[in-house]
Amino acid sequence: MQMLTHDQIWTALDRLAERAGLSPSGLAKKSGLDPTTFNKSKRITNDGRERWPSTESVAKALQATNTAIDTFVQLIHDRPRVVQSVPLLGLAQAGSGGYFDDGGFPVGKGWDEVGLPSISDEHAYALEIAGDSMKPAYRDGDIVVVSPSAAVRRGDRVVVKTTKGEVMVKELKRRTAKVIELASLNPSHPDRTLAPSEVEWIGRIVWASQ
Repeated sequence: MQMLTHDQIWTALDRLAERAGLSPSGLAKKSGLDPTTFNKSKRITNDGRERWPSTESVAKALQATNTAIDTFVQLIHDRPRVVQSVPLLGLAQAGSGGYFDDGGFPVGKGWDEVGLPSISDEHAYALEIAGDSMKPAYRDGDIVVVSPSAAVRRGDRVVVKTTKGEVMVKELKRRTAKVIELASLNPSHPDRTLAPSEVEWIGRIVWASQ
């Protein structure tokens, strides 16, 4: 029987964070742990010994991301993801015309490119965060990858474009036939409630370079 290795368990936690659109520190915070719990600097002690995550911290990460233990085991054995180039655009530009079609898929010219871990959506694209309006979740210069094909569920971090051309990054609180409720990632900014007719498209954030 093959023993589980130190690298495998940490790689699985990194992949778990990636699936949730979070950095390792973001996953730790979402799990109610110290933000540095899953940082790479914490994985080896000062005297060179391997430091393993506790069973409790792994369990909290699985609960926070609504992930079954079977899925986590699969992440341990997944092959490493290759790097792919995805279109990159500044968030401030995203509200301008010509960059997206009606379904929220990237089109047109003016996109840059960035190499990121492979995403299972050929239409995925990246947005670079500008300003501090999304702190502490995202900081100025962070890059988020959006999958316009991914199903969007309550609790997901999403990019929303309104029919008036406003583009915002929020957390989906509730979505019904009559209303879309969005929570602000920055406590000092108000939540938003929109009618479905006011929303052009919603795309789920599947990765962030924090």
